[in-house]
Order: sequence, then structure tokens, then C-alpha cells
Amino acid sequence: MKKKKLVLVGNGMAGVHCIEEILNMDREAFEITIFGREPHPNYNRILLSKVLQGDTSIEDITINDWNWYQQNQIQLFTGETVVKIDPDRQVVYTDHKRHVAYDELIIATGSLPFMLPLPGADKIGVTAFRDIKDCEKMIEVSQQYKKAVVIGGGLLGLEAARGLLNLGMEVDVVHIFHYIMERQIDPAASKLLQRELEKQGMNFLLEKHTEKIIGRKRVEGLRFTDGTKAAADLVVMAVGIRPNVQLARDSNILTNRGIVVDDYLQTNVPHVYAVGECAEHRGMVYGLVAPLYEQGKVLAKKICGIEEKGYEGSVLSTQLKVSGVDVFSAGKFMEGDDTKSLKVLDEVNGIYKKVLIRDNKMVGAVLFGDIRESSNLLGLINRQADISEFKQLPILHSSGAAAGEEMVASMPDHEVVCVCNTISKGAIMQAICKEELTTVEQVRQCTKASGSCGGCRPLVSSILEYALQHESELSFEEEKETICSCTALSHDAVVQELKEGSFTTGKAAMKALGWKTEEGCSDCRPALNYYISMIHPAVGIKEEYRIGKHSDASPCCSFSMPGTDELAIALEKKFESLPTPNSIHVKVSPCPCNGAESTIQDFGVMGVPGGWDLYVGGHGGSRIRVGQLLCTVRTEKEVLEMAGAFLQYYRETAYYSESTSEWLERLGIQHVREILFESERRTELLDQVEIALSAIQKNREKSVQDKTERVGTYP
Repeated sequence: MKKKKLVLVGNGMAGVHCIEEILNMDREAFEITIFGREPHPNYNRILLSKVLQGDTSIEDITINDWNWYQQNQIQLFTGETVVKIDPDRQVVYTDHKRHVAYDELIIATGSLPFMLPLPGADKIGVTAFRDIKDCEKMIEVSQQYKKAVVIGGGLLGLEAARGLLNLGMEVDVVHIFHYIMERQIDPAASKLLQRELEKQGMNFLLEKHTEKIIGRKRVEGLRFTDGTKAAADLVVMAVGIRPNVQLARDSNILTNRGIVVDDYLQTNVPHVYAVGECAEHRGMVYGLVAPLYEQGKVLAKKICGIEEKGYEGSVLSTQLKVSGVDVFSAGKFMEGDDTKSLKVLDEVNGIYKKVLIRDNKMVGAVLFGDIRESSNLLGLINRQADISEFKQLPILHSSGAAAGEEMVASMPDHEVVCVCNTISKGAIMQAICKEELTTVEQVRQCTKASGSCGGCRPLVSSILEYALQHESELSFEEEKETICSCTALSHDAVVQELKEGSFTTGKAAMKALGWKTEEGCSDCRPALNYYISMIHPAVGIKEEYRIGKHSDASPCCSFSMPGTDELAIALEKKFESLPTPNSIHVKVSPCPCNGAESTIQDFGVMGVPGGWDLYVGGHGGSRIRVGQLLCTVRTEKEVLEMAGAFLQYYRETAYYSESTSEWLERLGIQHVREILFESERRTELLDQVEIALSAIQKNREKSVQDKTERVGTYP
């Protein structure tokens, strides 16, 4: 099959991460071309401050080196900028007079540093801090000059200031607000941070508005609106970023603050997507790694034709190390009339912790100095956990080694530690033990945990220490998704327990299996009811999902298979009342001429010369997914048998609410074929489906009889 042409505009973290996800899903589907404005392969922009500070090198922050592009047969054009998109012809044009056609196009142009429009901003010695070139310029200046001013008291400005201190420069930080990092932390944490940074040598000029950059050809200082001045040989502007949307705007792609996208990262132009800092989703533009990686995963599935619920936005969280100090914030971190807070302040050890509560739900947190509980807190905030769950955390306890060990021990294995790369505690501990890892750097290389923003590094370190101390006691099983938060049991474990027990009601099963809530929830109640009815058909629990009313035949042509209408009616009559994990749509088409709809159903039947092609795992509607060919059979009887076996195996092995396409993606079409083509196993499945259908019919007849008797005895 001919590969589709996929073009990525932008060689940054968000876009290339999306390409990595696509390669993991289907590495043979696309011929990939990437354009990058910078003359470098993909690198971690977040760690530029480490390069400036002298802690690492450009090579060390490279995410994918030149060999990676070659190994994955990706054509990379560095130092080349795409200047125009022709959506009608589906072609991109570059400043090197190159034009490349695409079937699918991803715009990941990131953002641009915001440069204050000050008089004198064009003087030599004024720079932004956004890329490797800026970093190299600052290092070069530091070798000749000694006085620097950083405009901006946010994260980027403080990182730049720390780097310039390391380069031997004197540094003033100018900020218009009355405390630093006001977008990430509250005043109490900010005061502690400022105190620590002043000890390191930074000087802060707060509530200062720059009026002018003074000097002749080269910068000599700043003048403020209050009449005061500050000397400077180097001025670094770190006052924010703005989405780079000019390419999209020039190509008539809808833009607002960013490039406007829907829940599947699609723009208003067909086959054109946007991801990362340049994208605007539901009015929000994200600049943190974790949301951008979440977007990349959704977009990768969309481009690969895999069903996905879409991107719904992210709870903003910041987990970082500012000049050696650990800081974390998430959700709502400033008190309001509708919130209450729990606080811990340890000024001796420089530790501050605050959690915000609204209506007994956790809605935000700030941690300073000790952020080991950050992953647990973020999970509680994301699901708006009740305050009772919070009380189980050691956040209000002392913060020594014992508390750190207690915190790691209390974390469930499925708890996400590295939000950027979605790496759980269990995955990290398993890697430590199985791969015999002994350093945080080895953990990063093996699992990617702490490899993006680096904010989770302290927690990774605590987990490593705990795992090495308790290695002999640890054992690992494959992580499986639980049905819901009411239980720690996976779908498979629940089904096994139900098979071994004699439960006839969901409530009885919940009580026996140790459900956390007596009545369960909207996720587990219908799931339990379905599993019980599948295992014990005679119970006759009413089900939400059944065979859909789409088992009709398409109009015929001169090459149509005879008996199409009769086959469609037989399928619907046979299986319409059969409970299934999710709704099932069936379509019968008489011939390939008008059989397209059969290929996008859960079970599709298409007439072909001499028989019937059977397609499974398709999906229609707004997110079309073409099904996979299961087999070809000759007679209507074989169609009914294969349909019955397929549906019963789906009933027995799918999770509740899991569609046939998701189920097939998990099990694999080859596995399903092996089961259904083995005659003895197929007979067992057909026997089971007949038992279920018979029980349904008996329950239906009994219901009718009960109604008749009630009517007959009505006074």
C-alpha cells in the first residue's frame, strides 16, 4: 500500500513527540518530512537554562539526534522555514524555494518571545532567551562584560538570571509586579523563593516599569518610569511568549490568539492540524510540556485513524526547580471567597505547603522546598477528590526521610509521577528492579521519567531510594486499568471473581468484592450488570447496549449477491436482543459497488463473487474507522455462524463500554481469527450465544406472562 505523505512544520518538542507517537502506532503508514527553523535536531528547550548555567551541554539536551531521523526514514530539513501553505493543492513552500506535497499537515510552529517595544530595544546587547542561539549570545557577552539586567520575574527570567550568575555576571531582575512568579505561586511561596535567590546573589527591582533602554550603539542601562536607572551591559527580555501563528494566518487558516483547533487538533482547513504552543483549544493556549504531549497523543491517534475521545483540555500544573529550589503549583493556587486553605510553613527548613478546598473538593495546591507529594496532589486535583482522600496524604506531617519513605509507600503503582511522559510509579519501580538502575539519570534514560521539564526529579529520586532499600520485598504484575475508582480490581479480575462466585446482582458483587462505595457509580454499576448477565444469562438483567438497528441491506445492482435482504433480516432477528459491551451496528451490502458502508460497521457483510466478505471493528458517524477483513465465507449459514461466534467472543472478552474497534486494537485481529477459525472453539462460542439468546427469550416470555397475570387480577 502506498504511504501517505505527512509533513510536520516545526522541529520542536510537541510536534516531534506527536511523530514519535505516530511511529509507535503505525510506522509504515507515512512518508514523513519535517521542517525546522533552527540548524539543530530536536532538543529540550526547557533545559536551555541548564546549558546557560553550565550544568550540561547542547548535546546532552538533544532529544532525538540526527541518527534517529535516519533510522525512522524521516526527511529532515533544518535551517529552513515554511513560508506558505496552499491548502487547495496541499503543498507547503519554504524560504529555500522548496515545495513539498502533503496528505496530512501538522503545524507545530511553537511560540515567539515577546519583545517589549521599548525605545532602544534594537541596541546591541539586547536579547531574548528562547533558543540555542540566544543562549550562545549570552555566554559570549558574559566573557567580556559583567553587568546584566533581566526584565521579567517569571520562571524564564529567573532561570536566565541564575545562568548569568553562574557565568560570573552581576544580575538585576526587573519585574512590574510586587512579587515574583505570580502566575505560578502565591505571595508566601514567592517571598521564600525571593529570599533564597537573594542569598544566591540576585538583586530584585520590583514594581518597576521600564521606560527606555539607554546607550549609544550598545546597551548601557535602563531608565524606569519613576526616574531611577540601572546599569547594564546585557539586557535579557523574558516577559512572555506569544503563539507563532503568522504562517497559518497568511494561509487563511483560522487564528485567534493561537491557531484555532477542535478536540482532535484539527484546524478549519481539511487535513491541516496544529499542536503545541501555537494551538488554541477551547480558548486556551498551553505553554507547559504535559498538555502539549497530551495533545500530541490525541493527534497521533486521529491521524492514524484510531478512535479517540478527543482532547478535553488540561489542569495546569507547574513542577520545576528554580535555581536549585523545588516548586510546584496546580489548579487554583490563590485563595478566594469560595475557597478555604490548609497550610504548613516551616521557615527554618524553607518549606511551605498549601492546599485549597472548595465545597470539600481539592481544587489547587502550592508546594515549596519539598514537592514529593506533588504527583498525588495533582491526581486528587484532577479528579476533584473529596477532602477525606487528602487526609491520607502525609503533607501535614514532617518532611524528613521517614515522611518521604511513607509518601512513596502510600502511592499506588498506577499514580503518574512524570506527567509530561505519563510514567507511573509502578513503571519506574519495575524498571529500577528489572534493569538494576542505581541513579536518577539511568531512570531517565530507561523510562523518560524526569526527561522533559525535570520537575518530577525529586520524586523520582525518592522512588529510586525507596526501591533500592526495599528491592527484595517488591514484586510486579502487569498494570491493568481498574473499572473505576470504587475498586482496585481490573475488568479482567472482576470477571474472574464473578465467574468463581454466584452473584446474581451487582449490589451483592460489590459487597463481596470489597467495593469502596456501597452503591457503586455510573461506571461500575452497568459494567457489573453486564458481566453478570453475560456469565449468568438466566439472571436477565436489563442491558443498555444491544445490537443496533442498522442490519439493513443496501440497494442492489446487477452484480449483487441474491438473498441480501433475507440475510439482513435474519441477522437482525437472530441477534437484536443480545446484550453486548457496547452498541453494535451491522450492515449487509449486496456487492462491492455499494459496499462502503459495510466496511465501517462493527460487523459488516459485503457480497462478492461466490460468497461474502466479513468486516469487523469498523466505526461510522463523525469519526469514521474502516474495519478489518475477518474472512470470506460462501453461504448465509456461515455468515450467521461467524457473526454469532464473533459477537460471543466479543461479549466474553471485551471490557464494558469498549467498542469492537478498541477491543480489536487490544487483542489484535490475528488473535480473533485464530479463535474463530478453530472449529471446536467456534462451536463452544455458538453454544454459549444460543444459551444467552434462549435465556433472553425465556425472560421475555416470563415478563409478558407476569404482566398478563397482573392485568388479570386488577380489581
